[in-house]
Amino acid sequence: MEEDMDEGQSQKGCLECCIKCLGGIPYPSLVATILLYAGVALFCGCGHEALSGTVTILQNYFEVVRSPVDALDVFTMIDIIKYVIYGIASAFFVYGILLMVEGFFTSGAIKDLYGDFKITTCGRCVSAWFIMLTYIFMLAWLGVTAFTSIPVFLYFNIWNICQNATVLDGTELCLDPRQYGIVPIAEAKTVCAGSEKFYKMCESNELDMTFHLFICALAGAGAAVIAMIHYLMVLSANWAYVKDACRMQKYEDIKSKEEQELHDIHSTRSKERLNAYT
Repeated sequence: MEEDMDEGQSQKGCLECCIKCLGGIPYPSLVATILLYAGVALFCGCGHEALSGTVTILQNYFEVVRSPVDALDVFTMIDIIKYVIYGIASAFFVYGILLMVEGFFTSGAIKDLYGDFKITTCGRCVSAWFIMLTYIFMLAWLGVTAFTSIPVFLYFNIWNICQNATVLDGTELCLDPRQYGIVPIAEAKTVCAGSEKFYKMCESNELDMTFHLFICALAGAGAAVIAMIHYLMVLSANWAYVKDACRMQKYEDIKSKEEQELHDIHSTRSKERLNAYT
């Protein structure tokens, strides 16, 4: 009987511990972190593969070759963008962890508002720094989203032309990469509607796959923007609560000090009356 009671108390203690642990999780920061990781993974993975598909299309159908010298051609720019994607993936993986940790500490500070926990000036400065940094990253992701929409628009035009290839019979519509600065002006790398290269490109999997990968990369960048906005709301709310907690701490300290002074005055007067009576 005693063993059953001990086992029940142990289970109750484990349940209370689990509830307490689950209650300490900053769920808004957790949702923002999951959304950030999903957006960054989608942008980096799909963007990397879309760039590789772009290289294949340029080499196979537009016959663009890599420059033999160390010149800044389109292939070098694509390689640079790929390295930037690697850096973005690593940086925001670390940044998401930092924001999650900051959410845990800030939530603990808020939940212990009326306890013995003391919010330091350093903690308030860290929260303000994260707000400023997140706002800058949000603007950066807005720029990345706008930049990613450019290849989506270009591939949409090419894909739309391929879908209406039967209507274009007898027209002189050509795709010229010189219009977008991909190749030098002196090089003519055009693919015209009705040519064999045009139909091969339209029927290939590279064009359709690259177009949809760029769309997924654009969606990932948009998800990262939403995650940054979510983080800003969470950090701003936590900052307001922490600021209120600081004021409450000051009020409690002043109130405690005044009560102690009143107690000392009352004790002193009681002693004086007792001495006067004796």
